[in-house]
Amino acid sequence: MQRHTICEIDLSAIRHNVRVMKEHVADGVKLMAVVKANGYGHGAVPVARAALEAGAEMLAVAIPEEGMELRDAGITVPILVLGGIEEEAAPAVARYGLTQVVFDEARVRALSRAGEETGRRVGVHIKLDTGMNRIGVRTQEEAKALTRQIDSLPGVELTGCFTHMATADEEDQTGTLTQIERFETLCAAIAQVHPGRILRHAANTAALFRYPQAHADMVRGGIALYGYPPAPGMEGLRPAMRWTAHAVYVKTIEPGERVSYGGLFTAQRPTRVMTVPVGYADGYRRALTGRGCVLVRGRRAPILGRVCMDQIMVDVTEIPGAREGDEVVLLGAQGEDQISAEEMAGWLDTISYEVLCSPSGRVPRVYRNA
Repeated sequence: MQRHTICEIDLSAIRHNVRVMKEHVADGVKLMAVVKANGYGHGAVPVARAALEAGAEMLAVAIPEEGMELRDAGITVPILVLGGIEEEAAPAVARYGLTQVVFDEARVRALSRAGEETGRRVGVHIKLDTGMNRIGVRTQEEAKALTRQIDSLPGVELTGCFTHMATADEEDQTGTLTQIERFETLCAAIAQVHPGRILRHAANTAALFRYPQAHADMVRGGIALYGYPPAPGMEGLRPAMRWTAHAVYVKTIEPGERVSYGGLFTAQRPTRVMTVPVGYADGYRRALTGRGCVLVRGRRAPILGRVCMDQIMVDVTEIPGAREGDEVVLLGAQGEDQISAEEMAGWLDTISYEVLCSPSGRVPRVYRNA
């Protein structure tokens, strides 16, 4: 390894978080581990393996390419592609044995043709739009019609149906309870025309913890898999990512000297400036200029001036002994302090999900407790 700017991923935390989620569901309710977006930035293949080892029964991705990566790594469990696909992607879905979300006739027909050509039946889950207004069938008539079409075509097999909760992380329960009611209604409509049992799932991470009536046959664990709750009050999770770098330079500047592009920071006193080799090309957002901090020797060091493409400068004046080579924690714990993804999200006016997905591909992921 040529760089000391890395994301450490604790796979024992992934396993722990799976067990925490499974404690919240009844026996017989399956857990789907959501590993889309490269495992929320943690690395899809190692995370998927750890989740399966801890008891997850199924995986979810956003696009076929993510599922293909898991198959190429030797993972054989069912993998659901959550997003809609272009019709040209149907052959790859069939070849790789992925389960595909469907919500219209054109994609069902494309998957049917692909299934026939490859000699295997493509499993499909019908997406039910109960209030997210993103993708999915919305009425009982639409659900029945799509179900009949799937059952009538060769090369495809209906194996599930599901919905996604839009506000399960909010205090007002009205919207979620309405979605659960609509979900049950649409599931019943499908059951009226489909003779076999299928997997029903509605609960995302927030509903997994807060709405046991939405657990159905399976729940989907997303952000909690990586150690962060989607809403307050969900205890026991362990963050899995720790983003670190090593200082490359420390110097003292005099009052009146300025730091970084545009000279946004002007020293008011003799100031010890540490340079850290990480920047917005690594995913450390430029928006952290003037508002973020890092941990050095267990203490907080504010960012000075603009975040650059490849470097940041931080103030270590109040940190005795800080020097070149010191570990710098951008995200995670050091000593008795911690910068969480939620705290960083607050600096950026975003959510923890986006923070975890931020480290770019040039930041190596290093796995421990594998």
